[in-house]
Amino acid sequence: MQDQADIELLHRLREGDENAFATIYKRYWKLLFTVAANKLDSLAEAEELVQDIFSDLWDRRNTLELTGQLSSYLAVAMKYRVINLQAKKKRARAYSSYARGTMSPEDHSTEQWLSFEDLKDQLSGLVAALPERCRITYQLSREMGLSHKEIAQQMNISEKAVEHNLARAVKTLKTGLKHFSALLFSILP
Repeated sequence: MQDQADIELLHRLREGDENAFATIYKRYWKLLFTVAANKLDSLAEAEELVQDIFSDLWDRRNTLELTGQLSSYLAVAMKYRVINLQAKKKRARAYSSYARGTMSPEDHSTEQWLSFEDLKDQLSGLVAALPERCRITYQLSREMGLSHKEIAQQMNISEKAVEHNLARAVKTLKTGLKHFSALLFSILP
């Protein structure tokens, strides 16, 4: 059940009312900042995520349909932003570590290095383009190392749904990366 004031604010927001947006921002920025700051090492990153959430809220104002509390919607959106940021940072560390360990200038040509960078970019783009639940499930599993059970608990879905989301994500990624198969075989030990 939504707060009556939030219902009115959302109605005004859908109409493009910047004052309604400012009121929502003032009402909820601290909640979102606290959620992010408690999970991240950097207050600057927490601030940036808050700005991203509100920017998306404004961009999606015409299509936004909430059935629950606005505060809950925003907090869950922040939770997923934090998860995505942590996964991105972990992925960047893994890529960097892998590249340092396997892609030395003595062993590989510049062309292979650039192809490897293209592969990383392509994979990142494909992961970002996955449907939200598939993307988050994939990131929690492959990038953060969580078990199916842990993912199911964190996302409030069944383990079967986790398996389905992962299978769908992996199939999409395999299809999208087919033209990189020769590169993978050339750089892997």
